[in-house]
Amino acid sequence: MDRYNFQSQLEHLQSKYIGTGHSDTTKFEWLVNQHRDSFASYIGHYPLMDYFALAENETKARVTFNLLEKMLQPCGPPPEKPDWM
Repeated sequence: MDRYNFQSQLEHLQSKYIGTGHSDTTKFEWLVNQHRDSFASYIGHYPLMDYFALAENETKARVTFNLLEKMLQPCGPPPEKPDWM
């Protein structure tokens, strides 16, 4: 019974939160989720943004803008799917 309960909880989390993935998640999708989560965390932590701005010799607004731009396609364009999929 514990195994079924664990599996149902896992499926519930996977349906609720995109970043947790599922059995059909590709490596590319998983990496995109990881990158976007990281960028969102960086933007939300202001002292870290201060550090990035200082290290890059940019304003905080420019660093935030650059991170938001990277969130569009953090790992480049998606790979082409084969015809059989």
